[in-house]
Amino acid sequence: MTAHLSNGARPGPRHIRRRVLVPLTVVSALVGTVALAGCGQSRDPDVYTVLNSSTDDSYHSWDAATLKRCSEQLGVTIQQQSVPADQVMSKSLRMASSKSLPDIIQFDGSEMPSFAETGGLMDLKKLGVDTSDIPEGIINYGSYKGTYYGAARTVNTLALFYNKDVFAKAGLSVPTTWAEMRADAKKLTQGHQYGIALSAGGAEDGVYQFTPFMWSNGGDETDLDSKNVAEALDYWKSLIGDGSLSKSTINWTQADVNDQFMAGNAAMMINGPWQVETLNTKKSLHWGIAQIPVPKTGDDSVGPLGGGELTIPNIGDTAREKTSAKIVNCMTSEQEEVTYALNSWMIPANEKAAAVWKKKVPSLSALAGQVAAARSRTAKVGSGWSSISLALQSAFQSALTGQSSESALKHAQQRVESGN
Repeated sequence: MTAHLSNGARPGPRHIRRRVLVPLTVVSALVGTVALAGCGQSRDPDVYTVLNSSTDDSYHSWDAATLKRCSEQLGVTIQQQSVPADQVMSKSLRMASSKSLPDIIQFDGSEMPSFAETGGLMDLKKLGVDTSDIPEGIINYGSYKGTYYGAARTVNTLALFYNKDVFAKAGLSVPTTWAEMRADAKKLTQGHQYGIALSAGGAEDGVYQFTPFMWSNGGDETDLDSKNVAEALDYWKSLIGDGSLSKSTINWTQADVNDQFMAGNAAMMINGPWQVETLNTKKSLHWGIAQIPVPKTGDDSVGPLGGGELTIPNIGDTAREKTSAKIVNCMTSEQEEVTYALNSWMIPANEKAAAVWKKKVPSLSALAGQVAAARSRTAKVGSGWSSISLALQSAFQSALTGQSSESALKHAQQRVESGN
């Protein structure tokens, strides 16, 4: 695939960093009565601040352009404050304790519930944030215990990327089931080229990539030691056992996986749309995209729903919070979502914006289909996701280096239940 948008932006994956999940107990201890944290602060009535993780030059400039347009539209000054992705939560906690919370915080979807649990976020619907034309799944992604706290501009999920030239030379069609993908990966493993690359690293990247295998097989994050979850992990182990997946997978981030694919060291990879811009810098690489294969024909390919969520902290100033809601409405308007999605290669959250986006980048239509069935990592467990993620990360390291999947996952479940 060589589709390219001439936006002059540099490749985006430098924006994707390892995220450190902060357990709820830590958040609660640090925030305390976060709902009152902003009451003592003196704020400029015409200046609003958005805290995000757009430290990459490209993302920072795209957000700056959005905020400039919204500033002009609303007659206020909107400033951007960017920190690395793994520091958004800790920065927010420090600002809460010092009574200097920003007006809007863009959290990752896996982090929002932990902050919402403390009472530190406002109900966006009550403040007037527009939810028309937003699919129920995306509204649920931004909700915690039935309350809508996080508005997404764009969302993402995972898909199967494959090298078209390699597949054509081997006379293979794109796999749709686990058995087909395993067989293809085995056939395509030769020389320095592995059949497939994915991230099974000891961080959220690896857990994010495991969810489509776990969920599509009927597994559930509330029952990690079930047969269905073990089968999904065994499938990963079978790829390593076949020699089709490098043992280094336990050390790879999603950016590392993309590097392997671009270097010709993997014929397929599991990854997300944030890699597209970098993929397109290599003109000789002809790649395609498809839904992640499922255990058997007829199963749904259920991937993780990801992306940032715009939240409004409870600062104790209703009038100011309502203006923040207007800023969120501007940032999530149809045109702004299309513009941001075309720059970042994500999928607009708004259905009308997504329809426009699909016409402009039809080559990524498989992603839109994958998003339709995607699930939020925190939908069932809320703020408990951080503990589950940490337990799974440990299980990957054990199971993929020799321990049985059943034993590793049993320990993971015990770890979640004990809170350790």
